[in-house]
Amino acid sequence: MTAFRSTPLIALSALLMAGTASAADVEQPYGPNPTLPEPQRGLLPDMTVPEPAEWGDRLPTVPEGYTISAIGTDLLVPRQTIVLPNGDILVAEGSGGNAPQLKPKDIIAGYIKDQGNTSVESGDRLTLLRPNGDGTYEQSIFAEDLNAPYGLALIDDGLYVANQDALVRFDYEEGQARANGAPEVIAQLPAEINHHWTKAMVASADGQYLYVGIGSNSNITERGMEAEIDRAQVWEIDAETGAHRPYATGLRNPTDFAIQPGTDQLWAVVNERDELGPDLVPDYLTSVQEGGFYGWPYSYWGQNVDPRVKPENPEKVESAIAPDYSLSSHVAPLGVAFSNEAVGEEYADGVFVGEHGSWNRADPVGYKVVFIPFENGAPAGDPIDFVSGFLSDEGNARGRPVGVSVAPDGAVIVADDLTNVVWRVAPDTPQESEASAPAQEETPEESDDAQASTSPTSE
Repeated sequence: MTAFRSTPLIALSALLMAGTASAADVEQPYGPNPTLPEPQRGLLPDMTVPEPAEWGDRLPTVPEGYTISAIGTDLLVPRQTIVLPNGDILVAEGSGGNAPQLKPKDIIAGYIKDQGNTSVESGDRLTLLRPNGDGTYEQSIFAEDLNAPYGLALIDDGLYVANQDALVRFDYEEGQARANGAPEVIAQLPAEINHHWTKAMVASADGQYLYVGIGSNSNITERGMEAEIDRAQVWEIDAETGAHRPYATGLRNPTDFAIQPGTDQLWAVVNERDELGPDLVPDYLTSVQEGGFYGWPYSYWGQNVDPRVKPENPEKVESAIAPDYSLSSHVAPLGVAFSNEAVGEEYADGVFVGEHGSWNRADPVGYKVVFIPFENGAPAGDPIDFVSGFLSDEGNARGRPVGVSVAPDGAVIVADDLTNVVWRVAPDTPQESEASAPAQEETPEESDDAQASTSPTSE
C-alpha cells in the first residue's frame, strides 16, 4: 500500500474522488499501437505520490553484469546531464515554474505532488563531475546563478544551457573546470506562467541548430489559448544568431530529446495530458517530424478527440500525427538517450528512458529507467527494466529518475532528483564500440573506470 500522511486536505481529496473507477486492465499499454480505453472522468483524478524513503544500505537494481554507484551526491535537484569529450559530466540542477494554482484541483494536486518531491531548494547551477580513473568522481561547481537550468548541449567551443526563461551560452575549452564569468544570452524562451517550466534541449547533428522543448501552460488550455502562444512546441534555434521557428507543434510537454546515430533524426519523450483516467493518455517516445502536429490540445494519440477542449478543431485533428511508441500512461518520462555498443550486446540498439513516476493514479507507475529496443531504426518490443528498485515494498519512493546520458565507454548516467544523486551504471566487462575506441587508445589509464564502486556515497 502506498504510504502518505493523512491530512484534512488529503481526506478532502479522497472524498471528492470517492467512487472513481479503478484502473482498467489494459491489453497493450506499450508500443506503436497501445490499447486506448474509454476516458474516465470525475470530480478529481486519482492522486497518489509515494512518500520519500531512505536507501539505507540498498542500491538501485541493475541487470546482472552491471554495477551501479553514486558518483555525485548532495546535489541540489539534479535534472539533466551531459558527458563532455574528456569524460567530465555536467549536471544541471534546479527547479522552476511560477504558475498560479487553479482552484480547487491545483491546490490539492500541488500538495500531493509535493509529498513526493525533494525538500532541497533549487540549485540554479551546473555541477562538474570529473572521473578520478578508479570509478570515483571529483565534484565541483562549474557555474552558478542560473535560472532553473535544464537542457544542456555542447557545440564546438560553446556550452549551451536552457534556463527556464532563456537559452544561454558559455565559452568552453575541453578540460575546463569552471565557467569564465556570466553566460551570453542567445535567445529568450517563453516563461510567462511557465506551468511546464522545463526547457529540454539537444543540438542538431551538424551543430547548426538547437532544438528546445516548450511545454504547455496547462493540462488542456484551462488558462485560455492566449496562455498557450508559442507553447507545446519544439523550437529550432540558430545556435549563432538565436533566430527561432516552430519545428513541430502539438506536443504537450516535450521533456527531453536525442539525436539518433546514423540517421540524425530528432526524437523526443513527451508527457501527455491528465484527468482522463489511470490508463489515458499514454506518455510517449516519438521521432519528431519537421512541421508535424502531434494533437495537443485537440486530440491525443493521433486523432482521438479530447471532448473537453472547446472549441473543437476538426481540421487540426485530421492532421495530427500518432506518436511512434507508447511508454504507458502517466509514467512521466523526463530523460532519453540512445545507447551504443559499449553498453553491451543486449542494450546496444535502442534508447534509455528515465521515468520520473506517476502522481495521478492510484497505483504508481514509472519510477525507473527502461530500455526500449530498436530494430531497423524504430522501437520494437516492450520496455526492459534497466534501473529499478526506486519503489520500496512498502510503496515508498527511494528515488525518482530524470535525465539519462550514455557515455562512450558504455556507462549509463542517471540523474535522481529525489535522492539528489547522479548514478552511474557500467558493464562489469568493458566492451569497445566505435564511439569508445579512440578515447581508450588515447587514455588507456582510464580503462579501469568502468569498474564502478558498489558503495553509495553517504548523503
